[in-house]
Amino acid sequence: MVKRTHTTELGSIACEELGELGAGKEGWFDNPSLLCALDTHSLALANRSVIVVLGWADSDGARLKIRPELSPIEAEFVTAVEWLVFDEIRVVVAGTSSGYLLFFSLDGDLIHKQMVYPERIIRLRVRGTKRDLTHETSSEEVCVVMPGIVARFDGSDIQNMLLQWFEDTQSQFWDQTLKKRGSDDFGHSYGKLPYQLWSVSKYGTCADAAITGIMPPPLMEIQSTEHYLCGITVGEDAVISAFRLSEDNNRSLVGAILSKVVPATFSTIASLSKMIWGSDQTSSKKSEEKPQTFAQASPLTCLKDFPRKGEKLTLSPSGTLAAITDSLGRILLLDTQALVIVRLWKGYRDASCLFMEMLVKKDTAASNSSYYEPTKSDYCLCLVIHAPRKGIIEIWQMRTGPRLRAFQCAKGSKILQPTYRFGSSIASPYVPLEVFLLNGDSGQISVLNRTL
Repeated sequence: MVKRTHTTELGSIACEELGELGAGKEGWFDNPSLLCALDTHSLALANRSVIVVLGWADSDGARLKIRPELSPIEAEFVTAVEWLVFDEIRVVVAGTSSGYLLFFSLDGDLIHKQMVYPERIIRLRVRGTKRDLTHETSSEEVCVVMPGIVARFDGSDIQNMLLQWFEDTQSQFWDQTLKKRGSDDFGHSYGKLPYQLWSVSKYGTCADAAITGIMPPPLMEIQSTEHYLCGITVGEDAVISAFRLSEDNNRSLVGAILSKVVPATFSTIASLSKMIWGSDQTSSKKSEEKPQTFAQASPLTCLKDFPRKGEKLTLSPSGTLAAITDSLGRILLLDTQALVIVRLWKGYRDASCLFMEMLVKKDTAASNSSYYEPTKSDYCLCLVIHAPRKGIIEIWQMRTGPRLRAFQCAKGSKILQPTYRFGSSIASPYVPLEVFLLNGDSGQISVLNRTL
């Protein structure tokens, strides 16, 4: 009888560079301050002060060690890491405890530095939604999650900035340009990226959050042309909360008041200072960056169930489903459009969840041909649950399907998923959603098989 295999080995990430992250010590991969981000053939691992980038393909993957310049006065440290992939451009983005985003090239150079909000960045989410019947264009974004705050960067704005940087690196005048730039100006050399900012702390600070997509306007604004987004948060005070996020910053009442009051107040203070001191008080130092005002975030609903606390949130590719883990070992499957729990699993403490697509429709004559290329309709959306306390991985068919697979995994393992690739065309061959398994003790990385 042939032994059933559930994973396919791809390579190993074991190297000396991982020693600085604690590799070799028992339980090093379970350290909560260890951050992981996966690209197709590369992995970024980070602790509080160092980011290690390495590959495993053909055992000759490039290795890079990045040491971000962090503020010792504020005891700043790295709190989030993610990949951004735009065709031939690949960069690593880090979030810090002071609310900064740091963009690094694969040579370790700082491309861009920007303050989002002076709060700890919990997570960076990269996702995209394709065009549908109601929207002619697709949407690609980077979502920045902070305690009680969500920010959204449009993918096209980031792409334009990176394209400008890429053109500069190819220019023969690049070295001369670098010399002209001061060290303080380099991180802001491509201007400030526009973004939207919302406060979602109505029901307490959040442990995780996500923007699921566009939602209808309020009932009294059916004729409105303004776009609204749906935001989902999980946290201690409310297990799940939902918000309607306005894309228009001017809709924020606080922002509207501040836009009128602050300039007048500043003008009055400036006039008084001139009368008292007889001259303008100028400073040679740059003024500190002021946080961006919040756009309107209207609360829709919440689930409070003390002492249960929401811990982690995972979105499906379309954003219509969210898997939420809580402190009581339950996994909730949320329909993000109806805002209803459609499924519940119990007994999965410290679990991690990721969505993947599996080949389940193989009964057609065309699919049996060696020349047949599976299409999107051949795949079925599934939820992968990694239960480290049980030492198993389970795969469940969505939404209400059976458990398709369950197998043992090594202690100290993690499930990971490659980041979303910006600009992927609908006409290109369909690439199904995959889940990878990384063994922290051996350094072995594998991919979960898609075929039953």
